[in-house]
Amino acid sequence: MAPLRLGLAGAGRMGRNHLRGLAGSTQVKVTGIAEPVESTRRSLPSTGAAVYADLDAMLDSASIDAVLVCVPSDLHLSTVRRLVDVGMPTLCEKPVGVTTSEAEQAAALVAAAGLPFQVGFWRRFVPMLKDLRDRITDGKLGDIYAVANFQWDGEPPNANFRTHSGGIFVDMGVHEFDQTRWLVGQEFGQITSLASGVAEESWPGDPESAHAMAELSGGTTALVSLGRRFPLGDVCKVEVFGTKGAEECKFLWPPTADDTFFGALRLQAESFARHVRGAPLEGAGARDAAAALAAAERAAAQIKSQS
Repeated sequence: MAPLRLGLAGAGRMGRNHLRGLAGSTQVKVTGIAEPVESTRRSLPSTGAAVYADLDAMLDSASIDAVLVCVPSDLHLSTVRRLVDVGMPTLCEKPVGVTTSEAEQAAALVAAAGLPFQVGFWRRFVPMLKDLRDRITDGKLGDIYAVANFQWDGEPPNANFRTHSGGIFVDMGVHEFDQTRWLVGQEFGQITSLASGVAEESWPGDPESAHAMAELSGGTTALVSLGRRFPLGDVCKVEVFGTKGAEECKFLWPPTADDTFFGALRLQAESFARHVRGAPLEGAGARDAAAALAAAERAAAQIKSQS
């Protein structure tokens, strides 16, 4: 079967990560790229894809079957709306907007149109995490007392990214909120959060480190720990504590972090290709994005009330 032809909307940091992750795939191929910033277009690696100055030009001219959305988060909803208008299946980077309302609007749009739609929560395609989820589901760890999630980046993002990201709980934390729901099959209840008062650079509403503790619907407690600086680079791990055992899963950790990340991006896109061709959705949907954003919003609101 010929590869699914993807149009890439947005060729910034995350768009380029996807280009790298998909480079070796035989099931998906990026055949068009829409990027409005001229300097970014000029610096794109050679991929053989046609390059356009805006989304409409790509939709009008490129030979594509679906679109991978990697525009800034605050442009997700308007981009999804445009793609729904033209009946285009969509793989959208998380978080599908910067508010729960935006994610819910996107969910309603794609549901009404009946279009294939998947959200880029790539953790769901990390083999180590999938194995951990299977062991939890099979009862190997017993009833789960607690799930502790850690995501620490090597260094803070640039000012332009922070302007559009929605803040640390929306930008980073939605991964942990989705990961928790997916691992243990429970929803978030009451959330308590704190931001660290220590920072090398101050950015209003976006601390360099923040933490949340939550009650889950099945009695489990969840911890989300986020930070913008870590000496080993970008790292993620999860710890699970149950009545029959406990596990620490360093699923994104040197020296294999890049292999894990880019491999998950490829597996995610290939699962999306199968979904476009009629297979059930394997990854996250728009309602999952709304649920993760709702938890992130509640965590962020407490930080704002403290400032």
